[in-house]
Amino acid sequence: MLIVFFRVLLIYLLITACLRLMGKRQLGQLQPAELVVTILVSNIATMAIEDANVPLLSGVVPILALVCFDVLVSALALRSKRVRELVSGSPRIIIRDGQIDQHQLRELRFTIDDMMEQLRAKDVFDIRQVAFAIVETTGAFSVYLKPEAQPATAGMLQPSPAGSPAPPVVVISDGAVIESALSYCNLRPQWLQKVLQQEGYQPRQVFLMTCDRQAQYLIVPKQAGRAAG
Repeated sequence: MLIVFFRVLLIYLLITACLRLMGKRQLGQLQPAELVVTILVSNIATMAIEDANVPLLSGVVPILALVCFDVLVSALALRSKRVRELVSGSPRIIIRDGQIDQHQLRELRFTIDDMMEQLRAKDVFDIRQVAFAIVETTGAFSVYLKPEAQPATAGMLQPSPAGSPAPPVVVISDGAVIESALSYCNLRPQWLQKVLQQEGYQPRQVFLMTCDRQAQYLIVPKQAGRAAG
């Protein structure tokens, strides 16, 4: 019995340390690859705890290998947008400018009932109020309401620029230009090049740049010492 107690304690400490190493997400925020690692680690730990005849090392080594692999993939994903998309996928816009993208719904295997349920979870019961709806890589649902459906704020009392209401999007992510985002904002690469020249940056020096369809942008430069992406 004492041996079982120490096995459980060691596995508990090991998994706690591994989860701290892997990151800070809650279960509902896990990316697909992270969820797979979590499930595998839990199964391996269960076998090592339940069967005292199984050497403890047979549970520890696979757990450490999985966690090291996950950390390696995470490090690669930080440096490469392609790796991030390969491992985690990318957000899908299922309602764009108030129009339902049926192709994206089919790709995600989302039914009308699924979509309406997610909207109701966001306190949206009339789909006509929705300007944009996005399914995030974690499966979470993000909704951007049309201006007339949004709660009144002081900023809404100010005159707004003409154009279709749309939230800002990321046009540069860790030094990588996202051309589809420029197209979404109805902007050309030449505009981006001119703005960066005016601000004194090269794309590789930009950690984050967002922009909307009124060409209003925000630039966050990379901190000194950060490796170029």
